Amino acid sequence: MPAQFNNDGSNGGGPWGGGDGNNGGTGGGGPKSPWGEGPPRRPTPNRGPTGRSDLDDFLRKSQDRLRGSLPGGGGGTVAIPWLPIAAAILGIWLFFTATYRVQAQDRAVVMRFGKFIETTGPGFHFKLPAPIDTVVLKKVEQINSVDVSGGEGASENLMLTGDQNIIDIAYAVRWKIKNPELFLFELAEPEATIHEVAEAAMRAEIGRATLNDAIGPQRAQIAEQVRQRIQEILDSYRAGIDVRGVDIKQADPPPAVKDAFNDVSAAQQDAVQVINQSKGYAQQLLAVAQGSAAQFNAVYAQYKLAPEVTRKRMYLETMESVLSKVDKTVVEPGNMQTYLPLPEVQRRRAVPAPVPATPAQAK
Repeated sequence: MPAQFNNDGSNGGGPWGGGDGNNGGTGGGGPKSPWGEGPPRRPTPNRGPTGRSDLDDFLRKSQDRLRGSLPGGGGGTVAIPWLPIAAAILGIWLFFTATYRVQAQDRAVVMRFGKFIETTGPGFHFKLPAPIDTVVLKKVEQINSVDVSGGEGASENLMLTGDQNIIDIAYAVRWKIKNPELFLFELAEPEATIHEVAEAAMRAEIGRATLNDAIGPQRAQIAEQVRQRIQEILDSYRAGIDVRGVDIKQADPPPAVKDAFNDVSAAQQDAVQVINQSKGYAQQLLAVAQGSAAQFNAVYAQYKLAPEVTRKRMYLETMESVLSKVDKTVVEPGNMQTYLPLPEVQRRRAVPAPVPATPAQAK
């Protein structure tokens, strides 16, 4: 009887098949080959021919490429020395964050989580690593300056003196850090604080002085008083600042009346100069008079010892002083022998007498 085929062309029983036409063989595995083995199994979804997933294949290929890029090729896994590398990184981090150096002109303020711990001087120091400990350096030997000047005629420069005059003044305050801890934590804006305190102190001192004192020789004294007042106020603030000095750079009347005040100042200087010259002349005359009086007292002391001899000596000295200026020679009679200055007499004889002029004779 001829073999019967199903619609799909398969042999239902077939000469070698043991199953029905729908399920193939009795094992339900589909049609079998003539040697009794079924067809190859269908691959499981998401798995390769070897049974691994696509992710496993990707990782394996990535590892193979990485081994090939390392020294030695892909002959095996290369061991990276992670422990020495980590130790080196840790050592570098500790060196830069757990040590600090302070210069000779600086002081270091050490804070732990923002709280003050200590103040250290120059040298090499250790601290806890950042961010546990932080260090702020402050220059304690540097002289700083705050200029209190708003330009000529500015409102902050115009101040009222004690004699109800207005003065245009400009000055600067020199200061340095005395206590880094107080300077860092007590004042939010140190220079602004110094500026305000200096202006208040200067106005107080100018208000007690006259205009002539402020623009004259009392400027140095006023500057010192202002420095002391600024220091007292900053000490009450616990600012940690040492005020080194106040330099008055300008102290003039307002620009509108400056020329008139300059004329007055020039006249005052001329008056002082004339007074000094007069005092010098008076002292010179006094010295001459005192010398003459001392000479007279010395002569009088000798006169009391020998009046006749002193009178004779004074007479002769006086006659010598007077007669030395005349052309006549006076010889006193007596038993004394007189010596004449022969060269002088001969010189006088050698000089011819002047010839009187005669009128011209008419021809």
